[in-house]
Amino acid sequence: MLFARKKRRISRLLLVEDEPLVAFDTEHFLREAEFEMVATVDRVSDALAVIADAREIDLVLVDISLADGSGIDVARAAHQAGVPVLFVTGSCPEGGRAVAAGCLSKPYAQRDLLAAIAAIEAVLDGKKPRRVPGGLSLFAGVAEA
Repeated sequence: MLFARKKRRISRLLLVEDEPLVAFDTEHFLREAEFEMVATVDRVSDALAVIADAREIDLVLVDISLADGSGIDVARAAHQAGVPVLFVTGSCPEGGRAVAAGCLSKPYAQRDLLAAIAAIEAVLDGKKPRRVPGGLSLFAGVAEA
């Protein structure tokens, strides 16, 4: 096929979001964009269990403020497992820079979430991102994931 689509480096996602409507909308949108949702969970403990289960995850999307703790704990576990993390939150945490690829500030447009994932994918591939959406901060350690 002449115009075959390039295989994505990031295709399997873990979504950690405790706001039900945001979680539902994000999961639905990402499935429509042909991402595979490994799991969508709303608690730190559930996210840690999914990561520990050794499922193949390409990127974790995690909110900071969760009902049972901090998304930074999820990011630490993912980082230790070699899985990059994108914080999707109202305020990007200073303490999360060492364990995450970046942070996308809420609220964000769906196209900005796709662009943020593409930017992280580009950096992981050693390339310069084609587009960095407003509200996205890429952290220095992203290439080390």
